[in-house]
Amino acid sequence: MADPGSNPIARFSDRAEDYAKYRPHYSHDIVDALRQACSLRPEHVIADVGCGTGMLAEIFLQNGNPVIGIEPNREMRLAGEKYLAGYPNFSMVEGSAEASTLDPASVDLVVAGQAFHWFRPREARVEFARILKPGGWAVLVWHDRDSQSTPFLHAYEAFVRKHSTDYERVTHKLINYATLQHFFGRHRMQQIQQHNRQRLDFEGLRGRLLSSSYIPKSGERHDAMIAALPRLFSTHAVEGHVVLEYETKIYYGHLD
Repeated sequence: MADPGSNPIARFSDRAEDYAKYRPHYSHDIVDALRQACSLRPEHVIADVGCGTGMLAEIFLQNGNPVIGIEPNREMRLAGEKYLAGYPNFSMVEGSAEASTLDPASVDLVVAGQAFHWFRPREARVEFARILKPGGWAVLVWHDRDSQSTPFLHAYEAFVRKHSTDYERVTHKLINYATLQHFFGRHRMQQIQQHNRQRLDFEGLRGRLLSSSYIPKSGERHDAMIAALPRLFSTHAVEGHVVLEYETKIYYGHLD
């Protein structure tokens, strides 16, 4: 088997369960914002690229939208199908941002949650523009973890950097505003910012940590990290919980 670290598609193969259980969910405030910004309506067909375990797709499904999940990783795809099995207007296909398998001009919005930094932007832009209907919207969403505003958040960031395998190489924070502007091209890119948080007990913090692709899942580095985690938690926990704070950033615009 190829080294997962060298293959973006394979990086989450052994993390689908932790990802589904411990990653922050998306707020319905995103749907509310897109109703205003993009005139989102329940009949609009949405392609969720890098759908993974289905967390972003779910808020659109609950709005009544038909959603097609596009996911190259088998384990994440199966987790998403299981999680969203109760929604008859959801379907999942094996595809990627660069080769979605969808028909031309077949969707009203292309969305990507916590995924764009794994895409090849130039090829993804061509594919998004191909499958979007005229006047359709591209929407890129990230939960941007706050790393500084509390002592715990500062300590957690230092913990991640110390124990990670390649955090500084693959973090979504490497995608800067100029990169996103270039992706949207001549069209004006617009941004919405919202707040989100996770209140985690120790098992929640452990699972959230292990859901990250840059965290070792086995071996000596993993063992040392897990041995050090209780101290991080006990130092900062209040009433048995710690809080991860996020800024949810939504970038949207046209591509045609």
